[in-house]
Amino acid sequence: MMKAGPMKKLWRYLPALPALMLSGCTVDLLQPAGPVGELNRNVLVIEFAVMMCIVVPVCIATVYFAWKYRASNTKAEYLPDWSHSTKIEYFIWGIPTVIVAILSVMNWWSTHVYDPYRPLPAEVAGTNKPLNVQVVALDWKWLFIYPDLGIATINQLDIPTKTALNFQITSDSVMTAFFIPRLGSMIYAMPGMQTQLHLLASQSGDFLGEASQYSGGGFSDMKFRAIAMPQAQFNEWVEKVKSENSSLDATTYSKYAAPQIAAPVHYFAHVQPELFDGIVAKYNNGMMVDKTTGKVMHMQSVSDAASSDTGMKE
Repeated sequence: MMKAGPMKKLWRYLPALPALMLSGCTVDLLQPAGPVGELNRNVLVIEFAVMMCIVVPVCIATVYFAWKYRASNTKAEYLPDWSHSTKIEYFIWGIPTVIVAILSVMNWWSTHVYDPYRPLPAEVAGTNKPLNVQVVALDWKWLFIYPDLGIATINQLDIPTKTALNFQITSDSVMTAFFIPRLGSMIYAMPGMQTQLHLLASQSGDFLGEASQYSGGGFSDMKFRAIAMPQAQFNEWVEKVKSENSSLDATTYSKYAAPQIAAPVHYFAHVQPELFDGIVAKYNNGMMVDKTTGKVMHMQSVSDAASSDTGMKE
């Protein structure tokens, strides 16, 4: 008996190649760490299962009919005068209609139950005081301002677990998107505008955050760490940041907002109040809308406050 050559032995393991190539990968969307992420995961899995109800039977039927009605099978049924079947019409139009209806209802429900602009329901948010975080997308880094704590960070978002997170999001560059896959929904960041997002981390962890929309040459490095930790540990982290010497205000902002690829993590012990509002107003002739009252206010934009040689956009 002839022995199998080395190439034939390797071919035996070919089916395992995809699993080997993906063994080091993680799918954050399928490993949620919060209620919004869990809902997104469940909707994704259900929609996949519903669509497989069509894809799998179609694939099986294609192979079956090709085999049954092959040229060499002279015993197969032959109906040269057949032209119409009401049962088949109901079948091919009825099932897709039902599937589209199911997916439509599910998408409508899932986009309303955790509306990014509405605070999380009380039974989900718990009793802890929500944490407000203002997010600014820059080229190519993320600035996080904690207005209630008076601190800020670049490319690192530390948050307490089991605490509702209220995000205000804008951009001081081109339009992009703020996304922490394990916590939930993506939301756009646009210059001169404010978007909102409400999330919660139900467990501790170090999660990937990123820009999910292409924004130029440094896009691939526009990532950050979202670190969820117990409240006591978060309080210690806040005190650590407050012990730093760096400050962020309308004058120093242009230095840190300048384009930079793979920017390191940076802490700011002091942040000028209403700096976020000034960044938004910069693109609206110094005007912005107060989200709490709906009134238009005149703000001092960061471009007005900064010196003329900062390179800021007018």
